[in-house]
Amino acid sequence: MTAHAPFVIVLALLVAAVILSILARRLGMPPAAAYVIGGMALSFAPQKLPFELDPEFIMVLFLPPLLQASAYFTVWRDFKANLRPILMLAIGAVIFTTLVVGLVAHWLLPAMPLAAGFCLGAIVSPPDAVAAKAVLARLPVPERVVTVLEGESLVNDASGLMLYRVATAAALTGLFDWSDAATMFAQLTAGGLAVGVAAGFFVNFVMARLRDTQLIIITSFLSAWGAYLGAEALHTSGVLAVVTAGLIMGWGQHAILDAESRLEAQAVWRSAVFLMEAAVFILIGLALRKVVEELGGFGPALTSTLPQALIVTAAMVAARFFWVFPATYLPRLLIPSIRARDPYPPPSIPIIVGWAGMRGVVSLAAALALPIGFPARDFIILTTFVVIAVTVLIQGATLGPLVTWLKPTAPAIGSQPPLGEHEAKEKIYLAALERISAEVGEDGERLHPQLMEEYRRRVFVYRKNHEEREALVDVRRAHFEMALAAVSTAREELLRLHRLGCVHDSTLHAVEAELDLEEARLRRLSGERPNGR
Repeated sequence: MTAHAPFVIVLALLVAAVILSILARRLGMPPAAAYVIGGMALSFAPQKLPFELDPEFIMVLFLPPLLQASAYFTVWRDFKANLRPILMLAIGAVIFTTLVVGLVAHWLLPAMPLAAGFCLGAIVSPPDAVAAKAVLARLPVPERVVTVLEGESLVNDASGLMLYRVATAAALTGLFDWSDAATMFAQLTAGGLAVGVAAGFFVNFVMARLRDTQLIIITSFLSAWGAYLGAEALHTSGVLAVVTAGLIMGWGQHAILDAESRLEAQAVWRSAVFLMEAAVFILIGLALRKVVEELGGFGPALTSTLPQALIVTAAMVAARFFWVFPATYLPRLLIPSIRARDPYPPPSIPIIVGWAGMRGVVSLAAALALPIGFPARDFIILTTFVVIAVTVLIQGATLGPLVTWLKPTAPAIGSQPPLGEHEAKEKIYLAALERISAEVGEDGERLHPQLMEEYRRRVFVYRKNHEEREALVDVRRAHFEMALAAVSTAREELLRLHRLGCVHDSTLHAVEAELDLEEARLRRLSGERPNGR
């Protein structure tokens, strides 16, 4: 192997991510499914990878920043308001699924110790944060359902990995003590939360004193690995530490970061998350070769074990549904206060929540990390890969059509709905106008006539948009089409002047940046999503 071979492979993975992403959009399929299929195809290329993929290294490399990115952009108020359903899924569903999968696996393979079956259950029970975010991002799912599913995926990795540690220890030693397991669970949880709180507030303290945007972005990346590795070094939950730190950093971003830092950080993080998510799913597909080699190739061992792996997968999917429906309706039925505050949702909501349990890199890394000689290790690895493949390729690919067919609507918690976008903008610009008037008094019209007129115009526009939204659709469309055409013409003229040598490169970049911001603002106000999505 040449010295630069690993670098070439990394570049090949990035090229594959771009190509597969384009193909996924053309074919109308979830990118996660395309990445996994592409990775599976690449896994049987004639030239085998010249190095061994370490699952624990992959998990440490990708999981902390991806978890932090999800937690950072989680709305804390919505997360707290939906804490009951999130914990019912992140803890209750994980424990229930672990028990069901463990019992089914032990029934199918009587020689497999029950503790090893529970270890398999702990591996495949938590849906993956990366998979959930990748699939839900492009679906018209109610915001509350997205909050619950993403909140579940942030917390359940911690509960699943804790159960995994307990079950693995029991399978290797043959001993299991409920009190020791409960103590370990409490220590991992409390320690992870404590490390996450300390890391989150410390990073916010540091970033508030940094004035360089690049240093702020680098610090935000380092904080993810710092919280995870610090918690793991203290033998607590690194997953909970990263999620907690990410929530605290997201909560404080609006007061700590200026507009430029936020814009640049979000742009860098979006690109990084895209590449990491793509790499994770491609690596999952590439792991197929290792799984097959573990079972001795495409022979009797694989063909005889595959049906049993599919049965365990079906049991896992069924267990989630068996948990989700009672967890959705029983608390409301038994507790009137919950029912009054949070009415019964339509059946489409638990159906979507039950079907949205995609598994990913955490499950695969945990399975491959089992020591050689672990009871039923080959069966656990194969079943884990089958679970990931089925949930990503089948559930992930069919979730979109299911949502389109069911057209779900989720009732909001509380009696007072939040302000709409136009109402909120009307209020904030009215407050800005009052601030200007209070500062300059009667001299406002003489000292800042354009500023006063601009804020009066904004208040009038958003009030009118709120009151006569339907009637103004055509007017708004024509206005933004003309405004965007004007920006496009200005850009063409700028480029023409640059080609003629009338404009220096530094001026080109400065003016083009302003035009880009103006175009982004106009597209955002018009309701058009970035990249035409």
